[in-house]
Amino acid sequence: MPIKHAALKQLRKDRVRHARNQAVRAELKTLTRALVDLLRQQKTEEAKALLRQVTSLYGRAAKKGVVHSKTASRRTSRLARRVARQT
Repeated sequence: MPIKHAALKQLRKDRVRHARNQAVRAELKTLTRALVDLLRQQKTEEAKALLRQVTSLYGRAAKKGVVHSKTASRRTSRLARRVARQT
């Protein structure tokens, strides 16, 4: 257990940030799965609309440091290619 007051405060901040980052990652996973499911069901128009959302969310997550920028870029690129292949 930390002894200093500042260390306790840092622990609290870390917990809050961790929870926020986990929520963002969970939302990314959920939307990505939904996009893949739409592609499997051949619903390309809905998939295109969802792709814009997912791309935006990955960009924001990378900007905030929740996900590495190259990871976000790779995943958005792969999803975009999958959508493009079906159209």
